[in-house]
Amino acid sequence: MKLLKIDGAIALVTGANRGIGRALTEALLSRGVKKIYAAARHPESLGSLRDVRAVALQLDVTDAQQSRAAGAKATDVNLIFSNAGITLNSELTSANVIEQARREMDVNYFGALQLLHEFSPILARNGGGAWVSVGSAAGLTNVPMFPTYSASKAALHSLTQCARLLLGAQGTSVFGVYPGPVDTDMVRELAMPKAPAREVANAILDAVESGQEDIFPDSFSREFGRQFESSPKASERHVAAMIAAMAAGSAA
Repeated sequence: MKLLKIDGAIALVTGANRGIGRALTEALLSRGVKKIYAAARHPESLGSLRDVRAVALQLDVTDAQQSRAAGAKATDVNLIFSNAGITLNSELTSANVIEQARREMDVNYFGALQLLHEFSPILARNGGGAWVSVGSAAGLTNVPMFPTYSASKAALHSLTQCARLLLGAQGTSVFGVYPGPVDTDMVRELAMPKAPAREVANAILDAVESGQEDIFPDSFSREFGRQFESSPKASERHVAAMIAAMAAGSAA
């Protein structure tokens, strides 16, 4: 794997307006990127991001036309963080579970696939660079509280594995990120310890610079990652036990 330094890189972050994406954007700027394309569905939501190196980019990853426009503008990029994602907290028995599952898959999987399709040739022309796919530990072992979200992140994990094999031929390093609960709006109502987004972002960048292909950027995910690598079935049982304990605590 060819290592890439953050300092001097030209980066693009999707979902840069909040959560991990916002924390990544700020961390990249603090680490000396030459330029960063901060992409969001509504660029005005980038708000207080004031830096001459930051270029606001309108990008709904589910919109093919906007993806093509982003590719036409960000022709110099060599470090991409495919981060945009949603969770709709669908229950399998809810009336709109199919609709919500399709929306999650559209953003979390097809959006990433569309971005990869648009930008992998750009990375090749710019010497290879790096692609960082922000997934979830829930994509490795389904979390029953988020069943359809977990499924969409499992699809993203599969895409990341494929991209690593195929894009390696053009010199592109591909990283998969599998955080646990992070203190963002997405899981605000989840009653369990959450890692600060800023710490998670810096751990991701440290791992990218060191060439760590599978990134577990917080204490929960690091423990989970060790267990998953040892025994995927054991990690499934661990999640089941955790959910059961949480349910018992809420009922008490």
